[in-house]
Amino acid sequence: MTPPPEPAPEQFARIEESPEFRRLRSSFRNFAFPVTAGFVLWYLLYVLLSCYAPDLMSTKVVGNINLALVLGLLQFASTFAIAAWYARHAGRRLDPSAAVIRGRAAAVPAVEGSAE
Repeated sequence: MTPPPEPAPEQFARIEESPEFRRLRSSFRNFAFPVTAGFVLWYLLYVLLSCYAPDLMSTKVVGNINLALVLGLLQFASTFAIAAWYARHAGRRLDPSAAVIRGRAAAVPAVEGSAE
């Protein structure tokens, strides 16, 4: 099976300037940037507490399990939760819009003289 033909640069410019594409980028950014910032802050809090509050982090929670271990495991849990959350967001908001944009781009013929 042959790959689809590459769109012309003019076609890319038209796609990028379309309101649908701007909404798609905005939806992605409105999700990705705050979630990324929140996760980085959460991770840095863990690192800073480990460095500057070792007494707090060594507090026993249950048996030999201390607060540092619990927060470390929560780092993994939050990573998987964010990945699942993003997959759900993408499936509901990003993928349908991207499919519409992709379909319109495929339906619009390349500008004459731009093909090699």
